[in-house]
Amino acid sequence: MANYYSDHPELAFHLNHPLMKRIVELKERGYTEKDIYPEAPVDYEDAIASYNSVLEICGDVAANIIAPNSESVDLEGPHLENNRMIYASKTYENLDAITKSGLWGVEMPRRYGGLNLPITVFSMLSEVISAADSSFQNVWSLQSCIDTLYEFGTEEQRQKYIPRVCAGETMSMDLTEPDAGSDLQRVMLKATFDEKENCWRLNGVKRFITNGDSDIHLVLARSEEGTKDGRGLSMFIYDKRDGGVDVRHIEHKLGIHGSPTCELTYKNAKAEICGSPRLGLIKYVMALMNGARLGIGAQSAGLSQEAYNEALAYSKERAQFNTKIIDMPPVYDMLARMKAKLEGGRSLLYQTARYVDLYKTLEDISRERKLTPEERDEMKKYSRLADAFTPLSKGMTSEYANQNAYDSVSVHGGSGFIMEYKCQRLFRDARIFSIYEGTTQLQVVAAIRYITNGTYVNIMKDMLSEEVAESLKPLQARVAKMVEKYEEAIETVKAFGSQPVQDFLGRKLYDMTGDIMISLLLISDANRCAELFEKNVNVYVRFAESDACANYAYVQNFQAEDLEYFKAREAAPEA
Repeated sequence: MANYYSDHPELAFHLNHPLMKRIVELKERGYTEKDIYPEAPVDYEDAIASYNSVLEICGDVAANIIAPNSESVDLEGPHLENNRMIYASKTYENLDAITKSGLWGVEMPRRYGGLNLPITVFSMLSEVISAADSSFQNVWSLQSCIDTLYEFGTEEQRQKYIPRVCAGETMSMDLTEPDAGSDLQRVMLKATFDEKENCWRLNGVKRFITNGDSDIHLVLARSEEGTKDGRGLSMFIYDKRDGGVDVRHIEHKLGIHGSPTCELTYKNAKAEICGSPRLGLIKYVMALMNGARLGIGAQSAGLSQEAYNEALAYSKERAQFNTKIIDMPPVYDMLARMKAKLEGGRSLLYQTARYVDLYKTLEDISRERKLTPEERDEMKKYSRLADAFTPLSKGMTSEYANQNAYDSVSVHGGSGFIMEYKCQRLFRDARIFSIYEGTTQLQVVAAIRYITNGTYVNIMKDMLSEEVAESLKPLQARVAKMVEKYEEAIETVKAFGSQPVQDFLGRKLYDMTGDIMISLLLISDANRCAELFEKNVNVYVRFAESDACANYAYVQNFQAEDLEYFKAREAAPEA
């Protein structure tokens, strides 16, 4: 029987990374809960065995329930009845299977009914579910919104809401509005305090809200009258049980049809403030978005895997000119690149997740006790690494998912354009990944300071100093030359002393960063397990060199006045 976890040993490889020992030790507080909760692990090996069991359960549900339901979900989609969103019928089957499997409250502490799993394991679960149906992954993975409530809410709020999510209630983050997409400072949904009822009231409209008719919402709203920027925004908790929010419209989308994207109207809806006033955008949304971006990375990796699987299977069956197309150079070149991008993006994703795990768990411990000086230094170190790697991971994995879905259609030829084949749905679903939760262009903006201040260069040089197998040393030397060109390109951009030039060339530097970082991560993976990764790293470094050289040449030949060629022009008036 198929299993979307155990069928791919690369996932277990990342679960057993050396950093996981420290992550598990921190997450389990030195294994002190074993005397309180029977399910708590007694040591590291027990924890990893437990994680494997959960992942295998998820892999079984994904392969044998969610994946078979995905076509029906895509065709039916959610619909609107009496201002309420109704999921596709098979989505309810998926939710029931996930609930019976106990896959809710994944990251939450056991005292609230959660599984107390690391973020890295949650990301793996997300990838597995996304491979089966990325639209359902959206519905399920939004349970991670509870992390923000756990981190910034009161203990009373934690006791009230977290057990409900652990039992299977759904969540959403209601941020964007008709006039506030990427620029969330423009949010105008109004929050006013009701003195009589001792609660907040929300009024206004939210748009493009994923899973917008969920049970529990985190809502960004303007609490400070007369303000127009981010300093007037606070975060609120809205409970669907209290009423006051209607679904006005469900968007008809290109892909991820099973994931309802709603327009909501708030009409004097009762709400609780989460955390402190005026920190909604400045602090809490950033926490939400960083978690969501990691989730999109996992979603992208899952779809990349499925796109590759579909292309590989078709290429083994389809024959042209009396030859299986998998044996034709243009096809096996495409398949090799797809697999290399899949494994490269996955490696970047889980490296990021491990960094997030370490700093987030130490941050959580700091709310229980004072950290030692060594722990504070450790938290700062991994916080910086997580901040640097998150925009790189979200951007690179989502772009690779799009490329792999595109190539999967290409491998299928004309059949890939026919709706009966899964690859067309994967192609449609993938397109949103590089757009929502921060476009790739916004990931460039988030990453550029780490490019120009030398953070990535220092990480690369540290990785280049690591000892590797003899067979990998030639690749390491080639990546070292890429790093030299990368440093030159950065200095060239900085020498212009122009913000518009830096903004324009930022994507070239970003892509070089991703190419090099993934090359180094794959070398490290291949050094630990040549059987799984040596072919992939050889393929990846080859096309990374090509891309990096092209971007290097572009930057080195750029002139400031070249910007004029790219500025939009009005169409010439008709004669």
